[in-house]
Amino acid sequence: MRYNPLALNNWPIRYKLILHFILISILPAATIGVLIAWATDTIIGKQVNSQTARLIGSVSQSLDFYAQNLQNHTYFISFNPAIIRFLEEGEAALEQGNARYETKKFLQGFTTLYPEIAGIMVVGAHGDYISNEMYARTSRSLTEEQWYREAAAAKGIFKMIGHPSDRNVITHANYKDEEVVSVVRAILDPERQITLGVVLIDLKLRVIAETVKDVRLGKSGYLMVVDEKGDSIYAPRQSVAASFDRGQLRDMSGTFAERIGDRSFQFIYARSPFTNWATVGVFDVRESAAEVRQINLFLLIFVFAACLLGIAASYYLSYSISRPITQLASTMRKVEEGNLTIRYPGTRQDEVGILGRSFNGMLTQINRLLEQVGEEQRQKREAELRSLQAHIKPHFLYNTLDTIQWLARKDGAAQAAEVVESLSRLFRIGLSKGRELVPLQDELAHIRSYLEIQKTRYKDKLSYSIDSEPQTGDLLVTKLTLQPIVENAIYHGIKERRGPGMVRIRTAVKGNRLLLVVEDDGAGMDAAALHALRVRLDRAGTLDRRQSHGVPGEEGAGGYGLVNIQERIRLAFGWEYGIEVESEPGIGSAVTIRHPLLEEEGEKVYGTGAAVEGVDC
Repeated sequence: MRYNPLALNNWPIRYKLILHFILISILPAATIGVLIAWATDTIIGKQVNSQTARLIGSVSQSLDFYAQNLQNHTYFISFNPAIIRFLEEGEAALEQGNARYETKKFLQGFTTLYPEIAGIMVVGAHGDYISNEMYARTSRSLTEEQWYREAAAAKGIFKMIGHPSDRNVITHANYKDEEVVSVVRAILDPERQITLGVVLIDLKLRVIAETVKDVRLGKSGYLMVVDEKGDSIYAPRQSVAASFDRGQLRDMSGTFAERIGDRSFQFIYARSPFTNWATVGVFDVRESAAEVRQINLFLLIFVFAACLLGIAASYYLSYSISRPITQLASTMRKVEEGNLTIRYPGTRQDEVGILGRSFNGMLTQINRLLEQVGEEQRQKREAELRSLQAHIKPHFLYNTLDTIQWLARKDGAAQAAEVVESLSRLFRIGLSKGRELVPLQDELAHIRSYLEIQKTRYKDKLSYSIDSEPQTGDLLVTKLTLQPIVENAIYHGIKERRGPGMVRIRTAVKGNRLLLVVEDDGAGMDAAALHALRVRLDRAGTLDRRQSHGVPGEEGAGGYGLVNIQERIRLAFGWEYGIEVESEPGIGSAVTIRHPLLEEEGEKVYGTGAAVEGVDC
């Protein structure tokens, strides 16, 4: 399979951990920073707009208050009887007594009580007028003035004119046009609804300026007042009042942004329903953005610190996690190269430490098993050597006995010839051409020859029987397995009892095992000797096996031959096979050999049998 370095599964675990920690620490911190910056910008913008709208509303209410006062003044003037007579009769009404003086005194009272009023003039429909502060510049009739015509067209409705422009009126204080704001209202005949005259009042602009100029929007923001036509009523010096698009003020309230020159400005306005003037708040976008930038700077510092700490923490954590794994992997590579003495040095108590200690335990177990296998191989070689040494003598004896048998038959010693023939057959089968496994029928023939020799020696004191299932004859067994056991039965059992004794040999298949049973009715063993023999048999084939000679009870139990057989079977086939011994004093002993079922090729087979072939002597 082609190696892909970009695949996540191919990354080292350290890089995976760093990526994981970055995703769960730095990425959320950056996301939170961006969201907070966006939310802060939005909230601050709304708060600035809301605060500016409240200030604009407050200023607009103050302007409405002054405008309503002016409206009330026009009502008071229009209801005055002297003013009514003047409008109806003209100059003639002022010539009667103190009428002119009283009328001017009445008008002067308004300017005295309300210093914001720059002047009041009442103009009749025929061009006559009366005022104590204002007078016409020329002889041209004031009814021809634009403000007069607007008032007459309004049919008695109070109207804000704004700054006067090119009018034929002047005041004693000589106010400039931009220093006053004019309001007018037509006085109607209640019955005929015709215009009797117009009341003109000039309001000092400083009243509006004092109301507006103290309101600051940020560091350089300000308020300005614009009339319904879009003309500026009030604007501070060095303002952008003359530059922005007045067409944006078409609604009753709103906000818009406009770039003037190289600067961007935010405009928030609210139009008074009474005067129809708009109070406009103007502030530089950079000032509102400055606070946002300051907050964003703090957020940037926070996100940077969080990212720095996150990277440092992710590096440290990934290093602390991956380093012991790397050490363990390095140790495993050295073991793979053949160094089984190395050990993982970690003392951690986490999962990696547990894995390392388990790995060390595994190496210890492997070394122990290697030592055990080496010892077992050494013991197996020793057993093979002992078997070879045992084969050398029978081979020489076999050739010698052949010569003795030929001489005995030649001299007519028939019984001696039979014994020599049995002994010769015994050695010939024992050699078995050097094979370790022989058919069971050969092993039984070998033990039968042995028993024939022993029967010649012991006469009627020894008898024997061999019971073998027919299908077991071709099964392979370890050679020279039965002879040491039968020898023990004769010398330590039959020989030690009074009277004749019996040795029984049985073979059978039980499950997946071949059972070889040797029973005798000899002297038997006491409990101590039986226990000692069982201990030696249990230790046969192990690393801590004791040498047979020198063990208490060995001579009485014939332990060396049994231990040797036990060792051969276990080393060859495993610990589930071997020898079991049962014995009771005065009753006899029974030795059972559990042997695997083996075919001619040495493979295990499984089968059952029913028929039994018997030989009794």
